[in-house]
Formats: sequence, C-alpha cells, structure tokens
Amino acid sequence: MSIKQNFEMAKKQYGKWGIDVEQALETLKQVAISIHCWQGDDIKGFEVNPSELSGGIDVTGDYPGKARTPEELRQDLEKALSLIPGKHRVNLHAIYAETEGETVERDRLEPKHFKKWIEWAKEHGLGLDYNPTLFSHPKAKDGLTLTHPDPTIRQFWIDHCINSRKIGEHFGKELGTTTLTNIWIPDGYKDIPSDRLTPRKRLKESLDEIFSVDVDSRYNLDAVESKVFGIGSESYVVGSHEFYMGYALKNDKLCLLDTGHFHPTETVSNKISSMLLFNEKLALHVSRPVRWDSDHVVTLDDELREIALELVRNDALDRTIIGLDFFDASINRVAAWTIGTRNMLKSLLYALLMPNDYLKQLQEEGDFTRRLALMEEFKTYPFGQVWDYYCQQMGVPVQEEWLSDIFSYESDVLSKREEGVSVG
Repeated sequence: MSIKQNFEMAKKQYGKWGIDVEQALETLKQVAISIHCWQGDDIKGFEVNPSELSGGIDVTGDYPGKARTPEELRQDLEKALSLIPGKHRVNLHAIYAETEGETVERDRLEPKHFKKWIEWAKEHGLGLDYNPTLFSHPKAKDGLTLTHPDPTIRQFWIDHCINSRKIGEHFGKELGTTTLTNIWIPDGYKDIPSDRLTPRKRLKESLDEIFSVDVDSRYNLDAVESKVFGIGSESYVVGSHEFYMGYALKNDKLCLLDTGHFHPTETVSNKISSMLLFNEKLALHVSRPVRWDSDHVVTLDDELREIALELVRNDALDRTIIGLDFFDASINRVAAWTIGTRNMLKSLLYALLMPNDYLKQLQEEGDFTRRLALMEEFKTYPFGQVWDYYCQQMGVPVQEEWLSDIFSYESDVLSKREEGVSVG
C-alpha cells in the first residue's frame, strides 16, 4: 500500500475517537524547534584563542567530519534541516561569533560579530536564539563566574551577559521573530560548602544588574537555566532549580528546564503542569541523560512522549519554547541532529493524536481502568503512518530514507575534512 493509503486508513482509525488528523498535522507545522549549533563541532566554537572545554561539560567520541569553520557548521546545519520536516530555529552560543581573526573578549562582543549568522538565517527563513558562554574561558577556570568573589571577574561576566541580551535583541529585530537569550552558569563546588547563601546572594545581585539594562521584550526574551550538579560541582550548584524558579517568578523571566539538569529520578514532564500555572511562558532544553547529565541524542522514549503529552493536552505549545541540547561525537554529527529533532517532532505528533480530552474525562470520573487501557492501546495505534505522510508532504525523506542522504554527505563532504580539503 502507498503512504497515502496507509495515511487514510490511519485517519479512519483515529477518527473513531474524534481525532482530527489533518488538524494535528497543521498544528505540528507551526512548531519551531530551536536546534543547537554546538552538536556540529563538539562545543568548540570559533574563538581566536580557544580554551579547553570546561564548566562540567564533556563531549566524547571522535567521529570524523567535525565542522572546523562557521561555513562548515552552517553547511552541516543546512543538511540536517533538509531532512527534518517543518521550519525551525538555530540556537547559538557566544563562542560562535565571527571576529575575522581579531581577538574579541566575550564582554566586548557585538551584533556585528554575528552578521554572517543573521544573513544566513534570513536566507533560510530561520529564527535565532542565543546564549552567553560562561565556560571554557580563563576567567571561569575555577568554576565560578557570576558568583565569583572577585568583583572584577564577576563584572566581566555581567558585562558579557548584558551584551548577550543586546545581541539577542538585535537578532529579534533583524529576523522578525523573538530571540530567547538563556543564561546558564557552571558555578558551584566539588565538596560540601561551608556557605551556600553568599554565592546565591552574589548571583542574585549579578542577575539584577544584568536585567537592569533595558532590552525590548518584543525582540528578546530572557531565560535562566538551573542544574542540580555537574563535573566539579557535585556537592553544590549555586543556580539551583529553586533559586531560578523563585528569581524567574519574581522578575518576570522564563525559567528554562533542561531535561538533564535534575536528579536522575526526577522528570521534567512532571514539572511542566506546575510551571504552567505560574508562568506565562516556559522554555525547555530537551536532552537525554543516561545516569547523569550526559546529553545523549534524544530518542523517542517514555519521558520524551510524556513531555510532549504535557505540552499538548495542556494547550501549551504556543507558550513553550522548545530547544534541544545534546552533543555526541561518537556518531555522525549531522545524523545526531536529524535523529534528535525528528524524535522531538514525532513525540509531539504522538501527543496530538491522543484522545486527550476523553482521557481527562475518564480521570475526573474515576474510571482508571478505561484510562489505563486506552493509554496503552494508543501506543500501538498507527501514528507512524501519519508521520510518514507528514514527512512526504513536507518534502523530506520518509522513514530511514534520510540515512542515504547522510552517508552520501559524509562521503562527499565530511570525509574530506579529515584530509584537509576545503569544502566551504
């Protein structure tokens, strides 16, 4: 049977439950995933004098073909985007500035250093999101930035974050779509601290100074991102979830939830409904932790489906900024983007094809038998046939067909990078 015929059969099956499959696909088309640029080069960036990766972050693997230049990174992103249905966004870190060989400290970065990214985004109809980079730098070598006891070091990072918000605002103005500028810091201690409060006071004061600078919220939204622990900060992280949740609520900022930044037994899906009650908007970094914040490529697992279900059944898609955050150098990096982003979209389609209102009704009525039975049965409903049709309609490869594109690209482009051949 053809993809179209399979789709029509699936429509009938879902239609028995009053599910409008065509409307589900229209809704999915409107979802823009913010795809993180740093998967393509293992978070190295393009600074003139780069520092070793630090801040409790680690990338493992040495698969050939890593992007070495901004042109190569954009080329790789274009390939990935050509295999992913829909129109999406790209998320940049400050270390991806292009300074034309000039050493520009992070607290002196300006919109002009991202001119080529903006031109590229305009050419491809993409939005851009942004992050100050508070790691992999001599002034962060002891694991402290916005909470550093030295006021001169602290001010350096404050100024970097202020400039980052201005860069985000410029992106929004130029591209006509609001930029999310997200602040994450690695600050913390390896062993048990003797004073937890003072560093958090300094963090609050630093954030207050950063956000005291007026930036137009029509073009830039501010987010703060927590973490429970990291390499070198196993016992204490200054920017905890409780700290940022309180700060965001009090100061009208977005509280960004990273799926890898909590205790291994916590799930972000269980937090979303509570956050939605008290926040106008929510931001996510979707990753896949394996035992810790290991940032594996996103798979279509139970937690990803639950995150999507929470967003869909609570009518929160238009209130949530969905970004990805994983980095795997053990597999083809372009394939990693493709797998992870397609899985995020698959999970949303799965959620859109659930009889969510009826399942809510069953819970209210206390009919837990029927609720559980239907939730399980729908796991094997033909959502894959709907996904195949969606990919075909959006002009991207169906099922595993995209792999042939990936390996052709690897042969024609990525493999030549290891030989030193320019492929800009």
